[in-house]
Amino acid sequence: MSFIRPEARAALMQWREVLIGGAVAVLGFWWASGFGLLQWLGFALIAVGVVLILTGIQRGRFRSGRGGPGVVQVDEGEVTYYGPLNGGSVAMADLMRLELDGGSRPAVWVLTQAGVQPLQIPVNAEGADGLFDAFATLPGLKTEAMLAKLKARPNHSVVIWQKPGMLLH
Repeated sequence: MSFIRPEARAALMQWREVLIGGAVAVLGFWWASGFGLLQWLGFALIAVGVVLILTGIQRGRFRSGRGGPGVVQVDEGEVTYYGPLNGGSVAMADLMRLELDGGSRPAVWVLTQAGVQPLQIPVNAEGADGLFDAFATLPGLKTEAMLAKLKARPNHSVVIWQKPGMLLH
């Protein structure tokens, strides 16, 4: 039996890094109001809390809910999707292009690798929040632009990232 409504629990889970960062920053402010070594540790905790809050905001914006079709697993730079009708695996090092297809319902990430069918992963698939860290390894990816496109949910496919030196087609 849970004392927290499911909607409130989902919101807490979506923004958990921000909440933890806020708690760390508050502890840092409390310690910084002291003196000596504890004061310096407090300033360090404030900095750590701010970093956690900023990264938590990005991660919270990336999460698009749960309950979508399929399960995503990210392990050692390999993204694997187990879907009800299809699935596959893509090595992030071999990724050629990353797209967001907002015309699909639900919207899907399209991961293209040379020589294989593009892998389509619903944004709300179970474990899809792990894609944030996988996408962060892509050289030159503009995280804020990706998050803005995800929020806007265009009704067509948009290229989020493409391997340097590749031509769009």
